[in-house]
Amino acid sequence: MTLWNRKAALIGQALAGLLLVSFASAGMGATLTIACGSGGAEMELCKRHADEWARRTGNIVKTFSQPTSAMDALSLYRQLFAAKSPAIDVVRIDTVWPGILKDHLVDLRPYAKDQLSQNFPAIIDAMTVQGRLVAMPWYIDAGLLFYRKDLLEKYRLPVPTTWSELKSTAQTIRSGERAAGHADFYGYVFQGKAYEGLTCNAVEWIASYGGDTIVDSEGHITVDNPRAVAAMGMAASWVGSISPRGVLNYEEEDARGVFQSGNAAFMRNWPYAWKLVTTDDSPVRSRVGVALLPKGGPDARPAAALGGWHLAVSRYSAHVDLAADLVMYMTSAEVQKRRAIEGGFNPTRPALYRDPDVISANPFMAGLSNVFDNAVARPSVSTGMKYPAVSRAIANAANDVLSGRSPADQAMRRLDAKLHQIERSRW
Repeated sequence: MTLWNRKAALIGQALAGLLLVSFASAGMGATLTIACGSGGAEMELCKRHADEWARRTGNIVKTFSQPTSAMDALSLYRQLFAAKSPAIDVVRIDTVWPGILKDHLVDLRPYAKDQLSQNFPAIIDAMTVQGRLVAMPWYIDAGLLFYRKDLLEKYRLPVPTTWSELKSTAQTIRSGERAAGHADFYGYVFQGKAYEGLTCNAVEWIASYGGDTIVDSEGHITVDNPRAVAAMGMAASWVGSISPRGVLNYEEEDARGVFQSGNAAFMRNWPYAWKLVTTDDSPVRSRVGVALLPKGGPDARPAAALGGWHLAVSRYSAHVDLAADLVMYMTSAEVQKRRAIEGGFNPTRPALYRDPDVISANPFMAGLSNVFDNAVARPSVSTGMKYPAVSRAIANAANDVLSGRSPADQAMRRLDAKLHQIERSRW
């Protein structure tokens, strides 16, 4: 199938999907469509809360199941927007899409009012392009360090706070466990495949060493610097020692599979993994802790790549004001609290991380506020439409370093040149 035919098929599936929905209200109000995640819990909660809004306002809401693949979803929206289609009123967007889709999304700042100050500043910044708030934060993600509490206790070691401490701690535990007969045991697993997940890891490593954010908020390319080189060199030293060589092909679920089966002391992953590694049938269910990712040294700070999904209003909606009102309800403190309790979705509002009901349902969330305070955005807003090419370049360069195909200093110089080539005269 050609690329064009594939995109056309996606649009056809989307428009057909809009017919396979249930009406939330039988009233005579306006009819709106909201895009929801395709996962079971996310779709169920999205539909439930959209139905609530419909009943309260006397309107009708249809739900559209967004493609599971982020790239397929982005391709779909770009095609719908190019056609100025009103088919989807409320769009579910990834954290790194605002710069790409900004011209097609309504500025929600006039509708948000006092809600902006109730969200983490980092996520509001990530949703703001040229002063326009193109989406309201819905749920947030950031990289976390998962660790085996029992093994740290066994070897009388603290939770590492720097990458060098993590390496030495992981080496000690790995050596001890292998000597005890656990031949497949490793110290640390993460996302090392050349894809968006590795871009997130690379952003975290470099920022945690004080090496900036690869492309800064003004669009300046900053990656060719000694601290970025040191960060990538440290990461490369893990592969084949505390990390398996197979990590070069790991995505999130690959890393979780190794960690959850009891074959690793540490794991970098997103908050979603907590519910899975602590289920009743998980081999490590009562032995897992969560902490900030390490920093590069005592003069640096931890850095966690910012992620999550958010709600935006299409400029081509026939009911912009109603769609914006629906977004404000779906992203409200009331709904975010219930999503956290019932689905484990991380709120975008700091106050909810102090809410007893939220913490009772998700004990690990009690320490997450500091994680999001230290969240680092990928360079998507500053690079705009060119971010997908920027991300591919970052991931490929990082994978080259991890695999040993390129020394860190050479890879960062080549990445600098590649990013300038992508930028050309401007982002």
